[in-house]
Amino acid sequence: MSTPDPMLYAALGTLFTFAMTALGAATVFFFRKAPSALFTKLSLGFAAGIMIAAAVWSLLIPALDEAESLGLPLAYPVPLGFCLGVAFLIALDNLLPHLHVGAREAEGPQVHMKKDSLLFLAVTIHNIPEGMAVGIAFAAAATGSPEAFSAAVALALGMGIQNIPEGTAVTLPMYASGTTRRRAFLMGAFSGLMEPLAALTVVLIASSITGLMPWLLAFAAGAMLYVVVEELIPEAHLGEHSDLGTLSVMAGFLTMMLLDTSLG
Repeated sequence: MSTPDPMLYAALGTLFTFAMTALGAATVFFFRKAPSALFTKLSLGFAAGIMIAAAVWSLLIPALDEAESLGLPLAYPVPLGFCLGVAFLIALDNLLPHLHVGAREAEGPQVHMKKDSLLFLAVTIHNIPEGMAVGIAFAAAATGSPEAFSAAVALALGMGIQNIPEGTAVTLPMYASGTTRRRAFLMGAFSGLMEPLAALTVVLIASSITGLMPWLLAFAAGAMLYVVVEELIPEAHLGEHSDLGTLSVMAGFLTMMLLDTSLG
């Protein structure tokens, strides 16, 4: 197999995840009401499980392998990169106004914005680490083995699968709050454009500075796990009659693990 072009494949991978977001957003044309509490719990729990597994199997383990291959001490690039990813998402949370699904009050700076715009910003923030993860996985594959390329494909598939119910869980509340179907669809779909932008940015950084791969892989993992703990799990209300919600997290984790181990 020839060495893949990281820019091309990162663009294709995240255009796929964007398309899956748009597919989920398109359900607003077929349903009249906001999603049920059970649907929200299951879809967000499933997304959380996929992102947890992706952070471990597709990002942190490869980060440790990359650090070892570069002769770097494992004690600092991966843990510090992870912490920087968490800090990056905390900064975004505090700098950008946004409203999580199911929340009553917006977070970040207090501004006069419509509810659908605040929901749009919340999903956009969420999509940044997903795009970074896919981009850095393809950047790592460009200098690695065919198995690394297959693992990047598995990550893109996993992110795309969880984007479908996620797109639905965001656009239906927009419509239920008074937004037109067309506007809800466009906002839900275009929030996914942040993934290709984040992917291409991180590939450019990785290709221009040598030795950054372990840091960037761990950075993306930290950012993704922050989204899971700070956003997805609270929004899924996993503490309320949690059996089904917890099982959906396990199902998402298993799905991503199977994709990574069968394709990687």
